[in-house]
Amino acid sequence: MIDVSIIIVNYNGFDLLKNCLLTFYKYARDFTYEVILIDNNSIEGDIKEIIKDFKEIILIENKTNLGYSRANNLGLKTANGKYMLFLNNDVLFTENSIKVIYDFAEKLDDKTFIGCKLLNPDKSWQPSTAKFPSALNFITSNFFLYLINPSSKYFNKYYLQRKSINVPVEVDYVLGAFLFGSRSVLLNLQGFDERFFFYAEDIDLCYRLKLMGGKTIFIPTTSIIHIGGASVKSNQWFKFKNKAISELQFFQKHKSGIEFLIGIFTHYTGNLIRIPIFFVIGIIMLDRQLLIRSYFHLKLLFIYPKNLFK
Repeated sequence: MIDVSIIIVNYNGFDLLKNCLLTFYKYARDFTYEVILIDNNSIEGDIKEIIKDFKEIILIENKTNLGYSRANNLGLKTANGKYMLFLNNDVLFTENSIKVIYDFAEKLDDKTFIGCKLLNPDKSWQPSTAKFPSALNFITSNFFLYLINPSSKYFNKYYLQRKSINVPVEVDYVLGAFLFGSRSVLLNLQGFDERFFFYAEDIDLCYRLKLMGGKTIFIPTTSIIHIGGASVKSNQWFKFKNKAISELQFFQKHKSGIEFLIGIFTHYTGNLIRIPIFFVIGIIMLDRQLLIRSYFHLKLLFIYPKNLFK
């Protein structure tokens, strides 16, 4: 059996993809693998030209953009490895991180997902894990209460980035930019929930793993560079909108009663108070990006996703 199936979903970003593959093949040693590339109907050229110099890549070309979840599930159904690694196309390897994660996984229960440290291009630490969305962290984030005590797990869902972590630690979830798990468990979970088009599908997957008695581990002893949001960088609104929608969808699926109502209320209230804040600061500082953010928060007031989870 193949040790690891590497599943990469791609939409445009051919230069990023090529660099990702170059660094992967440079460092991948001492484990068997297959690379499955799912292209979501890229329009910037012929992807076959990009991968022609790389050995044994299994290419799946979609006729339309199926979104991240559906595309990854196609890769999961095609894969033959004991473990799956869901990998973004804007990742760069600087060491044999997959081997480190693979060796660690071999010592654990199958019902474990693993993520490694993500670095920005300047080698600074990029937040790659956080607490599950909840009414509490919706309140603390939407009303800026996390600024009271950024190192507290009760105030800041990204509190781990404020701490020096040098050993593996259990977390709520890790980002799908690098998400490693057992194929059998992923199949048991039926992969990603395809009702999430973009964002939150990794959070939902880790949440469902926890519900079935599993856990997610963050390993800080090996790292990769994650350029982050590269495939959607040219469309800020697409990223902004879909991230907000996915958070609401998580609440639609997993929350109910008073917690659901609090989450929805704080989401829209948080957007409302950000409109004048970013607008005024943007005017004072002559900052176009802050003015754009103010406008985006205004647009979010009129968006509520259809509940697909009833």
